[in-house]
Amino acid sequence: MKAKIAYSDVEVGTELPPQSFPVDRATLVRYAGASGDFNPIHWNEKFAKEVGLPDVIAHGMFTMAEAIRVVTDWTGDPGAVVEYGVRFTRPVVVPNDDRGAVIEVSGKVGAKLDDNTVRVDLTATSAGQKVLGMSRAVVRLG
Repeated sequence: MKAKIAYSDVEVGTELPPQSFPVDRATLVRYAGASGDFNPIHWNEKFAKEVGLPDVIAHGMFTMAEAIRVVTDWTGDPGAVVEYGVRFTRPVVVPNDDRGAVIEVSGKVGAKLDDNTVRVDLTATSAGQKVLGMSRAVVRLG
């Protein structure tokens, strides 16, 4: 695959289409099975509260994976991501109700780099709070 976005077609400030990612308790259980991370803070409300959390929280790596989807959907090629990193700033709290939580992600080109690459700066929030800090990806464009 090759990125569907051309390097020459983007400028610093180019905005990526924002996306919303719903997450509920069933999503967390499926992710735990796929990742092997069965820490009870991700599925057991009583345990999560006993250790000082407000409720069950989403896996950090799950949140990180949802955020990068804004970039991979934009490029059309997950292999175009050559570097990606975040800081976990707040957990995504997932209540046990019919709604769960929503992770809102937006991004924009923060810099044009060498070798047809750009730095994309991502913003991820849930319940009005920023959940990832310094969320950046370097992406090779066509």
